[in-house]
Amino acid sequence: MPEKSSLLDKEILNRVTDNELSCSAAFEIAGKLHIPVSDIGAAADRLKVRLVKCQLGLFGYKPDKKIVKAAETVSSELKAAISNSLEDGKLSCIKAWEIASKLKVERFFVSCACETLKIKIRECQLGAF
Repeated sequence: MPEKSSLLDKEILNRVTDNELSCSAAFEIAGKLHIPVSDIGAAADRLKVRLVKCQLGLFGYKPDKKIVKAAETVSSELKAAISNSLEDGKLSCIKAWEIASKLKVERFFVSCACETLKIKIRECQLGAF
């Protein structure tokens, strides 16, 4: 296990800029090493590396931390997909990604739709929230 951990640490540290690791880089590392993305988040914590640039726009942007804004309109198809995926009135990060993939829209667009619908996104796949 220490070998795998040191390989993971090396991959993370190779992608770090200003002590920050982007969400997309974290997912690339997970894919490359064939490990759960939550392991990347845990290792980043251990290495005291900040996770930034959430692909849903929820954290890691300067100066306001998040960049997600309410969408002007939400299609009935997207609204239904979100509504059908809610757990306790909230949408998980992974479900937001699945909806984006299924409907062939940007992940950020799903997040903006959730803002419009006043739906909170929970359970970041990296463990950031």
